[in-house]
Amino acid sequence: MPATHDDRPIGVFDSGIGGLTSVRELFRALPAESVVYFGDTARLPYGAKSRETVTRFSLEIASFLVRQNIKCLLVACNTASSFALDTLSGRLDVPVVGVIQPAAEAPGVAVISRACPLFVPLVEEGWMSHPVTRLVAEEYLKELKQGALESLILGCTHYPLLAPLLAEVMGPGVRLVDSGAEAARAVALLLRERGQLATGAPSHRFFLSDEPRNFARIAESFLGAPLPPVAVVDQTDLPWFERAHPDWVPERS
Repeated sequence: MPATHDDRPIGVFDSGIGGLTSVRELFRALPAESVVYFGDTARLPYGAKSRETVTRFSLEIASFLVRQNIKCLLVACNTASSFALDTLSGRLDVPVVGVIQPAAEAPGVAVISRACPLFVPLVEEGWMSHPVTRLVAEEYLKELKQGALESLILGCTHYPLLAPLLAEVMGPGVRLVDSGAEAARAVALLLRERGQLATGAPSHRFFLSDEPRNFARIAESFLGAPLPPVAVVDQTDLPWFERAHPDWVPERS
């Protein structure tokens, strides 16, 4: 008999706390669902690390979340979605969704990319509408504005907090695409198709590998709501996957 509901939580992880913007979108799209979040704040950023290392970290965290009895996994990290998604999908017994493909499913289009490394520290400083942030955005987006864009994908979980400013800089003719929101919709569709939508009252749990300075203030601005209970996980609890799967050999970049 096919499933009709499933009150187990959704697992979400990111290299830090930027993935809380994806959790915020899950709360909006799926208000009855419980979420277990893991932010690998002790080992961020992932962007400068090798594919092998990012995949190993992702497997460790995903395995920790699976032990929390999750029903699906949202990889709310662009680097982990790029490097580790296929390995996670092949190794885990729960469905896995990343934040890249749901936002980029538009065949036959030309793509222009622009790295914006200063956006992350500006967001974490709380300078979402600061004049300095506007100047940085105008400099970063100058080339993209000249490209006659139809859409701009916000390719980092921090960037949705800059959406009002970026919309002003890009102008009304450019649609902003929030990768976290698109991923949340993909999770909602997946659970609906599998008959796994929750029916009970939600209960959320957050885990970190370290508690950074000003964590609560920054995290609540990302989440747009008060924080659920937060626990710091000893990193010796994370390398569970490799102990359980000694035959696993990571791909080397």
